[in-house]
Amino acid sequence: MSDVVAITAIAAGGEGVGRLADGRAVFVARTAPGERIRLREGVKLHKSFARGELAEIVAPGVARVTAACPHYVQDHCGGCQLQHVTYEAQLAAKQAIVGEALRRIAKLDVGDPEIVEAVEEWRYRAKVSLAVKGGRGRARAVGFHQYDRPGSVFDLKDCHIADFKLMALWRELRPRLDLLPPRLSRLTLRLDREGRRHVIAESSGEPWRNPEALRAALPDGANVICWWQPVDGAARVVAGPATGFPATAFEQVNPEMGTIARGWAVEQLGDVRGAVVWDLYGGIGDTAVALAERGAQVVSVDADEKAIDWARRREVPRPVRFIAGKAEDVLPTLPEPSAVVVHPPHAGLHWNVTLRLTGQPVNRLIYVSCDPATLARDLHRLSATYRVTAVRAFDLFPQTAHVETVVAMEAA
Repeated sequence: MSDVVAITAIAAGGEGVGRLADGRAVFVARTAPGERIRLREGVKLHKSFARGELAEIVAPGVARVTAACPHYVQDHCGGCQLQHVTYEAQLAAKQAIVGEALRRIAKLDVGDPEIVEAVEEWRYRAKVSLAVKGGRGRARAVGFHQYDRPGSVFDLKDCHIADFKLMALWRELRPRLDLLPPRLSRLTLRLDREGRRHVIAESSGEPWRNPEALRAALPDGANVICWWQPVDGAARVVAGPATGFPATAFEQVNPEMGTIARGWAVEQLGDVRGAVVWDLYGGIGDTAVALAERGAQVVSVDADEKAIDWARRREVPRPVRFIAGKAEDVLPTLPEPSAVVVHPPHAGLHWNVTLRLTGQPVNRLIYVSCDPATLARDLHRLSATYRVTAVRAFDLFPQTAHVETVVAMEAA
């Protein structure tokens, strides 16, 4: 008989956490705090922790609910991790995930931060990336990976956290997959801020020969822009209007909540009129525009040339200097700032950026993070020079274990 475990919390990846009889923490997917579960035989034991699979819910917790999306249960979809718990429990889990990382990794004496709940719990994603399982050069299954079989792909019918417009496009595309390029490896659907729909087909081998055939076959094909992206290459528009919008550039998948988080981050800088402010890892320039609206002299840096090219053509209330390049490479060329905003990728700050910020401190520093662990690591490195003045989490990703965190700092 397998062990019965009490689940006490949700870990950073969305798995429930309990304790085995020997004291080791055990991580079990699709479990909820406050419930007792039975583990399947074959628990994988590691030196200080274990991973198990749910065999039976002995006593369900009050946080458990029935998942809304059929794929979540039937296909073990790995796109979401928390559909089986109430939204209130999701928010509490994300607060605890951020707070625990700040205390354990950053060594900060802080409680769990306030969290701003999502405007919409469903249908918020403006971008979905679909995996492809191929055969004989053509797609056999297009959808998401299973959480317990990451090498597999199931056929997606509907993603409940994706915008209705994207799923309408997907319903139109599904019967026409033969019009996509052969050797398709990934398919990304994206809405831009003008409402146009983008289809980004990534493949190896020959280019997408006749993308216009797909646009002609779609009911609203005139409003669809087709991109072809070779594996390890740059994407380009191959059919439809070349609007200039960089569909492959980073942008928050939840635009409405991204605006709310960005607004709070910029407010933490206070009065920036006339001040030089760096916007590092600035993407398509949304933060730079918000800073310029407050009167700052903004220098925005991003490694994505397409994102910078589009940002340079945006309407801004005052000039913004947009630079295409890696932040760690261009820092020596930038004017001395009085404030800095950083929004690095999951890997966190490059070590050279950290050295510059600690070696030549700025008055105010804002760190916007999508990964609590790398955020906490970087805060620990910055703690000798800066003190944290405010922390707030934002739920940009309901039904998943991901969370956005904004930290305000001042020179110590």
